[in-house]
Amino acid sequence: MLRNVVAAVLAVSGLCLLAWSLLAPEKESPLSSDGMTAREFSQESPLVLPGILAQVYEAFGETEEAAIYDRLAEVASGQALEQLYLERVGAMAGGGLNPDQEIHEVSLLGMSARPQGDIVNISAKWRVLGVVGHSEHMHMRGNAYAADLVMASHAGVWKITGFNLTDVDRTDAGTLERNADAPPLEEDS
Repeated sequence: MLRNVVAAVLAVSGLCLLAWSLLAPEKESPLSSDGMTAREFSQESPLVLPGILAQVYEAFGETEEAAIYDRLAEVASGQALEQLYLERVGAMAGGGLNPDQEIHEVSLLGMSARPQGDIVNISAKWRVLGVVGHSEHMHMRGNAYAADLVMASHAGVWKITGFNLTDVDRTDAGTLERNADAPPLEEDS
């Protein structure tokens, strides 16, 4: 029974990811500034921020340090790039943020964007849905995060240049399911 549930969840998750990858715009196109002013970017930010955040999570899914850095550099620069990179590499060294994870959806729960000169200050809250697997079990996760972001056009692309995580809500952290191929639990005698 559990094997069928896990298989069904993975099948549906795979179809959702496939649909998202086919329908998602090109990775660089929503970030390209193409002469877009800070005011114009702030107006478009609710449409492009989920894609930017999804790219951060895709970078976090990498296992090689150079690949993590390169993927993060597509959407972040300066202090934010360094901060996000060090957080990810530190989590890998400490055993956190298992690379055996699959992000299925990043959805915006709310945000405000305020242009200020050539930058845009964004306060955002988003939810990440995905599966995190370990050797004997998997977690269906639905965590919510809030952060203050600074966005700026860098080499013709809008990137995160400031990042301050303000809240993490794991109340929807999901359920624990044993993997079908996990060894049997030892019974208490």
